[in-house]
Amino acid sequence: MDDVQPNRSAADRARWRRYLADERAEAAVYRELAGRREGEEREILLALAAAEGRHEAHWLALLGDDDSRTPRADLRTRMLGALARRFGSIFVLALAQRAEARSPYATEPDATPAMAADERIHGEVVRGLAARGRRRLAGTFRAAVFGANDGLVSNLALVLGIGATGVPSSVVLFTGIAGLLAGALSMGAGEYVSVRSQRELLEASAPDPTAREALVDLDVDANELALVYRARGMAEQEAIEHAALMVARVQAAGRVATPTDALAVASHDDEAVGTGMSAAISSFLFFASGALIPVLPYLFGMDGTAAIVTAAVLVSMALLVTGAIVGLLSGASPLKRALRQLAIGLGAAAVTYLLGLAFGASIV
Repeated sequence: MDDVQPNRSAADRARWRRYLADERAEAAVYRELAGRREGEEREILLALAAAEGRHEAHWLALLGDDDSRTPRADLRTRMLGALARRFGSIFVLALAQRAEARSPYATEPDATPAMAADERIHGEVVRGLAARGRRRLAGTFRAAVFGANDGLVSNLALVLGIGATGVPSSVVLFTGIAGLLAGALSMGAGEYVSVRSQRELLEASAPDPTAREALVDLDVDANELALVYRARGMAEQEAIEHAALMVARVQAAGRVATPTDALAVASHDDEAVGTGMSAAISSFLFFASGALIPVLPYLFGMDGTAAIVTAAVLVSMALLVTGAIVGLLSGASPLKRALRQLAIGLGAAAVTYLLGLAFGASIV
């Protein structure tokens, strides 16, 4: 590679230095995250850091091992590093997933095809790690986010609709508080029932652990176990072959050491659902916290148009934050999700406000 170095322009060298800085920063991010993990996840993150180190060596070789005048990494990567040092959470993995997807190596003539392929695979690896974290958060977090959003939107709509009729601010305040309590209790109860029902469905679908005791006595020629696998979605031939293998293992092992995976199914559904009580509490608290925001101006003595505008501004800010958080965790654009959340929330509030104006005018 050194023989091409003297013929390259200053712009090429500057670009290589930027790539070198970014690779070093990305490797540092993965090492920071690895320091907060253990077991398999730690090993995966360290392997990603090592891969970024190989990319770093490529650019350093093109520069003739001269890393002087290497700039700082781009702002996004530096922010990612700062978040990894302070939090090391699922949010950082979601951001890292987006960073890997933005790799320029596919169109970079000085990057090798292996480097471009690495970056694409890195994105999938990080996506898998982020998915683990999302599954751990899914039940409680889903209840929290939707609870907060429902509280923000429903109580803003309620407060703006009542406020637009021209009733005294004390009426609006008590209406908002009533909406907060009623909505929070309803959300908490509904979430508890929903999660408990989902868990009961999963438990009903799980294999009976005592059924494997019958495997040792199965007829190899008939092999009823194949029907189990076909019922779970396997193709007929695949089910027959898999069942024959399982029966052979069971009969070779005997009753004492029956393979425990013969009837098992791999599933993360139970982990993702969460518990009914945690989901209910999260839903109640976050709905209440969201529903409190549009009531705040009236709690502090504001009334009329000033209170309505203040409530709308406060809720808009909160909707942008919750929308961005959902975007980060889902690996989507935080800005798009934030703006979508804002548009939906303000749209619903605008409808009730206009209805309040209409009813207020008819009453007058």
